[in-house]
Amino acid sequence: MSVNLQLGCKVTKNCGNGQTFLTFLVSSHKIITFASDFESFEPTLNTQLSTLNTQLSTLNSQLKKIFIMSKPLAERLRPRTLDEYIGQQHLVGPGAVLRQMIESGRISSFILWGPPGVGKTTLAHIIANRLETPFFTLSAVTSGVKDVRDVIEKAQNGRYSSGSLFNEASPILFIDEIHRFSKSQQDSLLGAVERGIVTLIGATTENPSFEVIRPLLSRCQLYVLKSLEKDDLLRLLDRAITTDLVLKEKNIELRETGALLRYSGGDARKLLNILELVVEQHTPATVPATSTAGIVITDELVVSCLQQNPLAYDKDGEMHYDIISAFIKSIRGSNPDAALYWMARMIEGGEDPQFIARRMVISASEDIGLANPNALLLANAAFDTVMKIGWPEARITLAETCVYLAASPKSNSAYLAIDAALALVRETGNLPVPLHLRNAPTKLMKDLGYSDGYKYPHDYPGNYVAQQYMPDELKDRHLWQPQHSPAEEKLGQRLKDLGVKS
Repeated sequence: MSVNLQLGCKVTKNCGNGQTFLTFLVSSHKIITFASDFESFEPTLNTQLSTLNTQLSTLNSQLKKIFIMSKPLAERLRPRTLDEYIGQQHLVGPGAVLRQMIESGRISSFILWGPPGVGKTTLAHIIANRLETPFFTLSAVTSGVKDVRDVIEKAQNGRYSSGSLFNEASPILFIDEIHRFSKSQQDSLLGAVERGIVTLIGATTENPSFEVIRPLLSRCQLYVLKSLEKDDLLRLLDRAITTDLVLKEKNIELRETGALLRYSGGDARKLLNILELVVEQHTPATVPATSTAGIVITDELVVSCLQQNPLAYDKDGEMHYDIISAFIKSIRGSNPDAALYWMARMIEGGEDPQFIARRMVISASEDIGLANPNALLLANAAFDTVMKIGWPEARITLAETCVYLAASPKSNSAYLAIDAALALVRETGNLPVPLHLRNAPTKLMKDLGYSDGYKYPHDYPGNYVAQQYMPDELKDRHLWQPQHSPAEEKLGQRLKDLGVKS
């Protein structure tokens, strides 16, 4: 006779000699076995075993809950299916390209580009859960060429050994932060992706045009993920307080969400980290006496918690965009001390020196511009130097350029002018080019009046002659306006003397 219980223990009676063996089991490990006369205490034993199994089942549930609760909120709420996924409807909505690929089970290599906390890694996990194909993961931060080759070899051997070379999708290789891979590391992927040994899914927060080698980029589709919209973030907050095992027991009321949304910056992970921090920091003193809610979240409460813990809401160290913003704004504001401080924060945090140099090239054009054209020359020279020498010496070149840009006179006239020109083109469409400005490479075009009446400026005194260059409809429109710096005022005065500007 044998009685098997659901959890915890097993009773077996040897029908030959009347002996009964009672064995307690936890997680399939035998703890103790003893023999006894089964009939003498069978009713009592069954009752005790039933109670024991109930207690063990409760214990298992509690241990499982403790394990889940030990994870950060963002990890506890990580979607497992596309239906749970929030945002990026242009990629995973009904009929969208990624949803169709995932549902068909046939994935081609692609790279996901977007800011932190918008669902790049989550999409990779959803694909892993959905597809019945081997799934390998590498982090570009900790993996080298040898790790890449090992994974490719495992993928290739696995396909041959399973006999499914022609009738199964390729194993998937997910590389997080692929922009951190060096050229040689990326080169090691080319052959495997080209031959279909692996299907590559890369995730990056940096522009792949700068950070991913062209041969690899040409073998992958590129999909851009956007920062989450307000409605997406509100849905995420509602899901957190109503479905999470921890938060749903705290009776949370989201009375105000402005600060939560503002500090998150469209980053789902940051939003959930802030929410978790506020809940952990909450004390009974912060609950209004008239409220029936356990925790009432207001903008004031959120701001108070973040001021007390300025870095706590960014648990993964993702200050990347916040600090680069402070850095650029310090240069724009002509404060070299602050600019150096924020640059030092990036250097100490392991930021890529090329990223810092590239941002200074942009600032030299956008914020300094024609007030000091030499700034762009110096920023470009700094970028080239950083590419040649790397850390730690590159810090000196970056510091020199940083101080020069911050101390330079500022002008955004070129930035405003090109944006005004683009807006004008979108507003007026394709206006015809005046005949005297058109190219006339053939006799027919000359006979039609192309280039007729064009005045060659170098044939005139001062290398200038007045003539119309804008389309007829825009002949009196001015786009560039000089700003108040010596260099620009000099340019503006010259144009005024020529009669180009009034």
